[in-house]
Amino acid sequence: MPLTDRRALSLAYTPGVADVCSAIADDESLARQYTWRSRLVAVVSDGTAVLGLGNIGAAAALPVMEGKAALFSEFAGINSVPIVLATTDVDEIVDTVRRIAPSFGGINLEDISAPRCFEIEARLRDALDIPVFHDDQHGTAIVTLAALRNAATVTGRTLADLRVVVSGAGAAGVACTRILLSAGIGDIAVADSKGIVHSGREDLSPVKAELARISNRAGRTGSLVDALDGADVFLGLSAGAVEEQAIARMAPDAIIFALANPTPEVDPEVAHRHAAVVATGRSDYPNQINNVLAFPGVFAGAFDAGARAITENMKLAAARALGDVVVDALEPTHIVPTPFDPRVTPAVRSAVADQARHDGVARA
Repeated sequence: MPLTDRRALSLAYTPGVADVCSAIADDESLARQYTWRSRLVAVVSDGTAVLGLGNIGAAAALPVMEGKAALFSEFAGINSVPIVLATTDVDEIVDTVRRIAPSFGGINLEDISAPRCFEIEARLRDALDIPVFHDDQHGTAIVTLAALRNAATVTGRTLADLRVVVSGAGAAGVACTRILLSAGIGDIAVADSKGIVHSGREDLSPVKAELARISNRAGRTGSLVDALDGADVFLGLSAGAVEEQAIARMAPDAIIFALANPTPEVDPEVAHRHAAVVATGRSDYPNQINNVLAFPGVFAGAFDAGARAITENMKLAAARALGDVVVDALEPTHIVPTPFDPRVTPAVRSAVADQARHDGVARA
């Protein structure tokens, strides 16, 4: 409100706010109604996995968090606060976010390196009754699923028909594998720097051991190149370059999502020689897999429903809604909408809110 006179000042601050404070003290749930807490996101990072720059520290990561806040505002009308932490200790990060959580309606974790990011998110989800969302994992996974489902349609297939090879077992690789399995993918194998992740390896972290348990139903072993032989889909979520000879071994009508930035794992010109559909993470090529297609609508929908958490079904609903935006105009160069398509956020928002109510995590 405009603070133009003494009466306005008395309402906006003292003594007017005392009534609001007293009401919330009696019933803390009223903070959703009487403060901006329910519509405010904390964008939190420790600066250990920033874009393609790596571990550059908290201060150097701040511009990315500020950029994320600008995207929240532009694409969903949501306020957010960039927060970078001067620690990389898991316990300290969890404790700090728990302590500041009463000021916020949701927590967007950003650019935190694997495998620490998995434990941090899991512990915060258990500790807090507000949405906690690691966008490097789940934003990427939602957009990837939407794009891959449409790419399958363009090439006359379904998700169940596809054999996928994922390059990279970090945050995005793990999350994409999990959501694709939930969506009914035919088979999926993940490769890290040491080769295909499988249950016979003795060098697996707990996260990769779980990945080996749920993926690679065919029991493949060997290298990434071995896995690509006859594969339908290459999903690149690492910085490792893949040679043309390996791509050439893929199945007919292959789908290549080379999402590393700024340099895709497979050069787009090379990819187009061997694939029916090609996507990258870059804005200067068609089919950009961009997280901004997901996270603004996901948080907006969660806020609309007063969701206590973001469930797996809410992510799947977001992916379906996102893909459906362009389902009537699919082409090999148009499997996802652009971030500037005005239909994107409303579609994702509505689907997420409806699913939150269906899943029983909504307050509104």
